[in-house]
Amino acid sequence: MDSLLPTFINFIQTMDKDAYVFLSIGLLFIFLLVYLYFIKKEKKKLSQKLKQNLEVYQKAFNHIEDGILILSDKNEIIYLNQSMITLLALEEKTLLDILPKVLQVNIKKEWISLVDFFKNQETKSKNGVMTFPQLPLKNIDNNEVLINLYLDRLEIGNSRYYTIFTMQNLTDMHQNNNMLLQHQLTEFPNQIKALQDLPILFSKIHIEDNKIALILLSLDNFSSLRAMIGFHQSNDLMITFANYLNRIVSEMNISIYHTFDNHFLLTVSNVESADSVMSLVNDIQERLATFYKMENSYLHITVSSGIALYPDSGSPRTLLNKTYKALSQAQKEGVGKVIVYNSHMGENKYDELSLHNDMQGSLDRGEFKIYYQPIVSSKNKEVVAAEALVRWMHPDLGLIAPNIFIGIMEKTGFIIKLGRYVLEEVLKQQKRWEVFKFKDIEVSINVSMVEIATGEFVEYVEKQLSHHQVNPEKIKFEITETMAMISEAKTIQYFQKLKRLGVGIALDDFGIGYTSFTYLKKFPTDSLKIDSSLIEGIMGSKENQRIVHAMIELGHNMGLKVVVEGVETKNVLELLISYGCDYLQGYYFSRPVPVFEFQKLLRDEKFVIYL
Repeated sequence: MDSLLPTFINFIQTMDKDAYVFLSIGLLFIFLLVYLYFIKKEKKKLSQKLKQNLEVYQKAFNHIEDGILILSDKNEIIYLNQSMITLLALEEKTLLDILPKVLQVNIKKEWISLVDFFKNQETKSKNGVMTFPQLPLKNIDNNEVLINLYLDRLEIGNSRYYTIFTMQNLTDMHQNNNMLLQHQLTEFPNQIKALQDLPILFSKIHIEDNKIALILLSLDNFSSLRAMIGFHQSNDLMITFANYLNRIVSEMNISIYHTFDNHFLLTVSNVESADSVMSLVNDIQERLATFYKMENSYLHITVSSGIALYPDSGSPRTLLNKTYKALSQAQKEGVGKVIVYNSHMGENKYDELSLHNDMQGSLDRGEFKIYYQPIVSSKNKEVVAAEALVRWMHPDLGLIAPNIFIGIMEKTGFIIKLGRYVLEEVLKQQKRWEVFKFKDIEVSINVSMVEIATGEFVEYVEKQLSHHQVNPEKIKFEITETMAMISEAKTIQYFQKLKRLGVGIALDDFGIGYTSFTYLKKFPTDSLKIDSSLIEGIMGSKENQRIVHAMIELGHNMGLKVVVEGVETKNVLELLISYGCDYLQGYYFSRPVPVFEFQKLLRDEKFVIYL
């Protein structure tokens, strides 16, 4: 190797000029070939790497829900992911194809080609990403979808550019939103949709210069009906009722909403008068008598209805609330009732929310007082028992009657706390009367199903009786007939447990519910309290006289004592005594009075109510 280099140098020195040039060109050519070989090899590696990277990016972008599309300045498709292929209904092999003009977007209620739309945005897109929300788009298959469109532009040099589009498919989201605005069973617009539509309805009031009405319909006793015919059959009933409503209002200017389980809201515009609305509701009720057939028999269905009109019932802003108040009043009066909201319903000076907030500390502040109303024996006319009734002495509003606050307490659960307070106060008072040798009487306490439903009521009563050392026979619990029928099996079970403690049980407001003889036989009651509504006007109603007389005989035949409430006159008193009633209660003897006044009746053992 050492001898080759000098030899090569001597060879070059002996070469002539032409040969030297030829050799130089040859060596340069060889060097160039070697250089190009390595360049090509590196380029191939780079190309493979770029291809691999592109495959990775392609795979990654295919997992993105949003569609991605890259167009050249000649509208050639440079790239698109799987979501965009699906969205536009394009074929897989579309790279370098021109974007089809059949793709269209709706701009200002006009369909234009997507390509033309892109061209219109070319100059604007230089300023950064452009957003086009909720844009309707027609794909290759002419299917319409709703998209959010995002547009951006990337310039390569001075002459070429690429446009990048991202499309977010809103169709599923739009369908989901529609589902949120529908009742799942009937597919009618729901309460949320109603609250969205009402402001639009109200905004047309002054334009049309006419009345509007809201009608709230509620299927009566639906929970009991569902328990009787079953879940699936009651759902079929609800769907049939919804379709029935839809048919009768299809030709009228009425919208229907299925707001809650058994509530339907009808909004009526261009109302001529309240009479026309009442006529519509009465028509609905009349057709219900035979509208649902189950197997070979028809179910007798009734609805209670609450109606509010503008401008008769006040401002549009409070119209829906007034509709609910009217329905609540209708349900209180019985089944199948129709109530139109009037200004008298709004005269209540009590605000429910304020009362609820004031309740929280009212017991601790001693605002609730126990009043006692005497119960008199029909035989010797002496006070033999009393009913404990709660009154709220509000520091600002004065004395508030139970019909104002009891309903709020039952809805909010505060009745549980109040019920415990009443029980403890009555037990304390019974113990005081025992210590100070007052007349031995039985005291009745009203109990709510909300208290019973806690499952802890019986144990709490047992604990308090033991704590205060009061004879259980001095305490009686009253539950209304209607409340007792809500959950028959559970009510009977709870009161049987309560009865085993030794306390008395009374079925209150008897005669206004639907108690069967079988239920009455099973229910562990000692006495029946005939509701005062049957006593009002009894002297002028032979029918009421027969009903009350029959109830007293029924109670006696079942071994029960009978108490009649609402005795206000001497004539009524004499009539009830002639029927054999055991005990009497009412304003003829005394209103509910504070304990110190009631004690005056008990101090004199010779106290007698003289006829």
